[in-house]
Amino acid sequence: MGRITEDLIRRNAEHNDCVIFSLEELSLHQQEIERLEHIDKWCRDLKILYLQNNLIGKIENVSKLKKLEYLNLALNNIEKIENLEGCEGLTKLDLTVNFIGELSSVKTLQGNIHLKELFLMGNPCADFDGYRQFVLATLQQLKWLDGKEIERSERIRALQNFAAVEQKIREQEKAYCLKRAKDKEEAQRKLKEEENKSKMERNHTGSDGHWYTDISTPLSPSEDSKGYIQAPETQEGQCKEKKLDDREDDLEFWNKPSLYTPESRLETLRHMEKQRRDQERLSEKKKKVKPPRMLVTEDGRALNVNEPKLDFTLKDDEKRNQIVLDLAVYRYMDTSLIDVDVQPTYVRVMVKGKVGEVIIGCQRTSKPVKSMPDSSRGQTSQRSQQMERLEVDPSKRSIPDVANIVREKKHTPRRVRAEPKIIPSEEEPDFEDNPEVPPLI
Repeated sequence: MGRITEDLIRRNAEHNDCVIFSLEELSLHQQEIERLEHIDKWCRDLKILYLQNNLIGKIENVSKLKKLEYLNLALNNIEKIENLEGCEGLTKLDLTVNFIGELSSVKTLQGNIHLKELFLMGNPCADFDGYRQFVLATLQQLKWLDGKEIERSERIRALQNFAAVEQKIREQEKAYCLKRAKDKEEAQRKLKEEENKSKMERNHTGSDGHWYTDISTPLSPSEDSKGYIQAPETQEGQCKEKKLDDREDDLEFWNKPSLYTPESRLETLRHMEKQRRDQERLSEKKKKVKPPRMLVTEDGRALNVNEPKLDFTLKDDEKRNQIVLDLAVYRYMDTSLIDVDVQPTYVRVMVKGKVGEVIIGCQRTSKPVKSMPDSSRGQTSQRSQQMERLEVDPSKRSIPDVANIVREKKHTPRRVRAEPKIIPSEEEPDFEDNPEVPPLI
């Protein structure tokens, strides 16, 4: 069952930045609320309040809402109009489809002088003979009743015949109150029967949900030889029988006729809650604990895992003697959310921690090798060992030194440099070396 809490009101006050003291409109419909409480203390400035389709049985704790203009309490369990005298600004009241049988309780609304619209259709009192005339004569400030405009001539006729109409209304109210008392007694009897039935079920059902034989019940010789503890097969069979019984009870509940009363609405809600709890209990039992995931086998072979289902490519670059992993991650994702673990035989990438991980084996495929003499095999093994060594010499690092990329130029005095002599090549066919010609400077 739902209750009005501060958190519930804040969640429904997003349009007011979750501030509730200055809230002017609040919608709490379909929350299974049973009692109207706390609103007059937390939301004094309310003008519109929606509380339809709940289980509220009494109008209370709204008398301090002086600015309230529209109150919607349709589809609830209200049986009497009361405690609305303090709502001075109330102009519209909706009580459609409730259980109001005391039509004379509308007299409590005579002090609400700004009340213009009232909805009482769908209530037992709306079926009384003289219902509309009684309301029109009692609440003369009304302009609309059940969505129909009130004419002046209609109100005059209602005032003229008010005494006779009021007598009829009181007789019908008396008959309804007697019928209502019988319905309450029947509902209390059914509730006690259900409580006794549930107690019996708890006595025969263990804490683990299995059914066990009562110790006080005498057993047959065949049963006595087996002992009190039932076999697993017997327990499974009894669980299946219990499920079938629950289904039959559910069908019987929905097929049996019932009166439209506040107790029947509460009974229906309790039945639905019981079904919901049973479903949750079954779903919890069906949930299996996942076994620990195996990532590396006993022989050291890495298993490929791709929980987030990310696209990737794995290339073997033989020229540079390296393996390149290209992994497609989510767009606009920060690199701090990626954790990479590179091992000699596999690569492990954790994406966003909770999403999953990608584990890719990086073992090279062995190529066929031709037969060689023993000496050549020894040389090739030495070469392969040399090639597989890691380079740790800092002078041979491949990363450029950023600090020494740009060097400052030193200002040196300009000198006249002697141009190099051009020595012709003797290979040219037309060249003639004349000793009288001085050399070029």
